[in-house]
Amino acid sequence: MKRTLATLCLTALCAGCTQFPELDFTQTAALEAAEYPGLVPIEPIIAGVDQSGPDPIAEQTNMDARLAGLRARADRLRGGVLSAAEKKRLEEGLR
Repeated sequence: MKRTLATLCLTALCAGCTQFPELDFTQTAALEAAEYPGLVPIEPIIAGVDQSGPDPIAEQTNMDARLAGLRARADRLRGGVLSAAEKKRLEEGLR
């Protein structure tokens, strides 16, 4: 645990001393002179999107059925592993 903590601290210290690249003068003159893109209304974009997709009600029904199946499976797994006869035989074998 102490070794992990020491490694973590050393890594953090090394990362704090990292030299970052100069980003101040990376923008070119052509990029400085370029105009901003024009703004467009969002309604035509939304209207052009394909609205077909899964039916929410059908998906909810499918999810509910799957959930019920998973809960039933969990209930079966929670049940006893041994039958009554097997339990009795096990107890007699331990005596």
